[in-house]
Amino acid sequence: MTNETPDWARPMVFFEIRARDARVMRAFYRELFNWKIEENDFVARIPPGVGPPEEGVGGIILPNEKSPGVSLYVQVRDLRESLAKAEQLGGRKTADPFDVPNGPTIAQIADPEGNLVGLVQQ
Repeated sequence: MTNETPDWARPMVFFEIRARDARVMRAFYRELFNWKIEENDFVARIPPGVGPPEEGVGGIILPNEKSPGVSLYVQVRDLRESLAKAEQLGGRKTADPFDVPNGPTIAQIADPEGNLVGLVQQ
């Protein structure tokens, strides 16, 4: 028997951060974003956060032949405060806050291993 119901757009439901030094990276993200990281011998599970967007995670696909990859964007209360905190924790600012046309205000950091992370003003 086949399902006659039309399919729908599938939401992103998970992310993964691979690290050379997982201990350092766990501490960085725990402190920067107040993540409650559940650790065991192999992985560190990061449960979902709270608050909007209620509809879930959205995204874009854009051309970038020189450096393809995947970026995370995390909502923060205060961009400038989060940029300063990231630098105190061993990250670095890679883009100052700017307004996306018809969208949010964002900035960008690199974590201690160089992974780019977008910060989105709440």
